[in-house]
Amino acid sequence: MASSPSFTLLLLFLFATVAIGSSSREHKEKMTHLHFYFYDYYGGSNATTVTVVSPPGNNTFGSIGVGENILRVGRESSSKLIGKAQELTVQASLESPAYLSALNFVFTAGKYNGSSFSILGRAVLTEPRIERGIVGGTGKFRMARGYTISRLIRSTGTTQTELVFEYDAYIYHY
Repeated sequence: MASSPSFTLLLLFLFATVAIGSSSREHKEKMTHLHFYFYDYYGGSNATTVTVVSPPGNNTFGSIGVGENILRVGRESSSKLIGKAQELTVQASLESPAYLSALNFVFTAGKYNGSSFSILGRAVLTEPRIERGIVGGTGKFRMARGYTISRLIRSTGTTQTELVFEYDAYIYHY
């Protein structure tokens, strides 16, 4: 049975497509689970978060805060420093203190030194757990996606408030 030139070209194209497709799968997606603690300080000389826009009157709706908070391995403030969390928050609810938050978790020590991932989502500090989506990353977390679950484990102070959150991040990346 004689084959036509177009059939031969089609077969070559299909083999080339399969070869290219299989070589692009060399970098398989990984899942990394990170567990760490986020330290946030308001007020006082060691504040890590400040309010940069305060709405007029007694209303907090529309207030904007920025921060560079501390990431540690453990729940004690003396535990090993592993990075920073750079954040932008907006009080975006008329009914309750609910924030639209964007955070970059930047690792400065350990296995993920020089890598980062970013989250975006709604945070209501009075809820028992806060879930937000991972929307990107750099370094070892390039092309990151996934989610974080955090919970407030400590809130102390009057002139300077310390908030400590326990974080679990489930990061899918290449």
